[in-house]
Amino acid sequence: MALIGFGPFEVDTRSGELRRSGVRIRLQEQPFQILLILLEHAEEVVLREDLIGRLWSDNTFVDFDRGLNKAINRLREALGDSADKPRFIETLPQRGYRFLLPVTAVAREEEHGPMLPSHVLRIDSLAVLPLDNLPVIRHRNISRTA
Repeated sequence: MALIGFGPFEVDTRSGELRRSGVRIRLQEQPFQILLILLEHAEEVVLREDLIGRLWSDNTFVDFDRGLNKAINRLREALGDSADKPRFIETLPQRGYRFLLPVTAVAREEEHGPMLPSHVLRIDSLAVLPLDNLPVIRHRNISRTA
């Protein structure tokens, strides 16, 4: 999925960009990776241990809890969210986090052609079958001599 939408936000997984109403929001790599993980599991609990395991390799020696907390805070700041009154990211103390909103795949016009209103039926493929009982039209070869 290249574009993921939630609320006024759009995440481009190819370019690694977060946008709000089309305006790019600066977000560092770890907060962006956390956002992607939470979006993959929208409305489900993602354990702290799972986030730590995906963000840092086994041979990394850092204060994982502090690093994760800092990355979550940066992500919340970018989204205009708060831990006290979460609109996007809920903290489950000592367990993990949950992305609160459902997410949608967003199609790009350049990838899929012009966007049609949702009530218009879109045909993605068409099969052409042999037509029987039609008169055969024969062409004559006409040669011209000068």
